[in-house]
Amino acid sequence: MKNNFNHPYHLVDFSPWPLTGAIGTMTLVTGMVKWFHNFNMNLLILGYIIIILTMYQWWRDICREGTLQGKHTILVTKGLRWGMILFIISEIFFFVSFFWAFFHSSLSPNIEIGSMWPPLGIMPFNPFQIPLLNTIILITSGITITWAHHAIMMNNYTQMTQGLFFTIMLGIYFTILQAYEYIEAPFTIADSIYGSTFFMATGFHGLHVMIGTMFLLICLIRHLKNHFSNNHHFGFEAAAWYWHFVDVVWLFLYISIYWWGN
Repeated sequence: MKNNFNHPYHLVDFSPWPLTGAIGTMTLVTGMVKWFHNFNMNLLILGYIIIILTMYQWWRDICREGTLQGKHTILVTKGLRWGMILFIISEIFFFVSFFWAFFHSSLSPNIEIGSMWPPLGIMPFNPFQIPLLNTIILITSGITITWAHHAIMMNNYTQMTQGLFFTIMLGIYFTILQAYEYIEAPFTIADSIYGSTFFMATGFHGLHVMIGTMFLLICLIRHLKNHFSNNHHFGFEAAAWYWHFVDVVWLFLYISIYWWGN
C-alpha cells in the first residue's frame, strides 16, 4: 500500500510503549497493595523500573519525531499547544479541590476542631521563615525561565543554557527546603483537617516542582544536543508554561495556607 504524505498531520507509528506503560502501571499498583499488606517492595520497584524505561524510550521516540524526522509540523505543534493548555487547566482544577477543602473548613470551623482555625493543638509554620524563602526562590526561578525563553527566541544559546541551568538549580533548592520543612513539621497529615489539607496541597505542589524540574532537565539535555531553534522549541515552551503554573499555585498556597491560614 502506497503512503501519501500530502497532509500536515502526524499519524503515529506502531509503538509498544502504551502497552508496556499499562503493564508498568498495573505492576506498580499491584506492588503498592503488596507493600501495604506484606511490607514487600519487590513488585513495587519492578513497576517503577518498567514505567521509567517506558517513559525514557517513549519520550526518546517523540523527540526523534520532532527533530530528526521532522514530523512536528506547524499544525501538529498547534495541536500539542492545545493539549498542554488543556492539561494545565485540568491541573488547575486538581488544586482547586484542595483549596476548596481548606477554605470550607477554615472559613467556618466546626466544633469537632474546636471552632477555631488553626484547630486546637496545631502549631502552624511561621510564614516569614522557610515559606517566604521558598516563595522568593520560585519567583526568581520564574525570572530565570523567562530569561531562558527570551534567549532562545534571540538565538542566544549560551544564555539559554545558563537560564535553564539556574532554573533547575532553584527547583532542586526549593525541593530540599520543602523536605527540610516536612522533617521539622510540628504536626502530621493525620492531625485534623489542617494537617490533611496542608500536606495534600503542599505535597502535591512539591511533586509538581520535582516533575517540572525533571521536565526542564530534559529540555537542557535536548538544548545541548541542539534540538531547539528560535522558531521550533515547543518542548521547552511547554516546560516553561508548566513551571509558571507551578509558580502561581505556590503563590496561592503561600498567601492562603501559610500566611492567611495562620
